[in-house]
Parts: sequence; C-alpha cells; structure tokens
Amino acid sequence: MIQLKSIYEQSSDKDGLRVLVDKLWPKGLRKNEVRLNIWLKEIAPDEELRKWFSHDPDKWKEFRKRYLKELEQNE
Repeated sequence: MIQLKSIYEQSSDKDGLRVLVDKLWPKGLRKNEVRLNIWLKEIAPDEELRKWFSHDPDKWKEFRKRYLKELEQNE
C-alpha cells in the first residue's frame, strides 16, 4: 500500500520505505534531520504543475490526472 505523507510530518516506525518525490529539497529541513530512503527528483511534477497545485486539497483530483499524464509523456 502507498500512503502519502508530508515530509514535514513526524516519521513513524510504521511508515516503511520513505520516498521523497520533489524536485526541490523542502525548505527548513536538513537532510540529516529527515528519515528518508530515497529522493526521486526525476519523477517529480514539473514546476508549472507543482505551482498550480500549491498543495490545495481541492485540486487533488485534477492534479493527479495531470501528473499521471505528465509521467506517461516522459516515459
């Protein structure tokens, strides 16, 4: 099962493999402060889509649709 969790949320022993999918390192966090297994910058949404989404939960369905299309185009 895949679960989404903000990098700013406290990690848990139940998290399992932790993957960051973002082109930019999160502001205010040091790499040695974050429990992370892999950082996949290469598959992160492009800047335009990321800015449009702006972490707005109401845009999640449309963001998901656009992001999946973007991933398909970059195969």
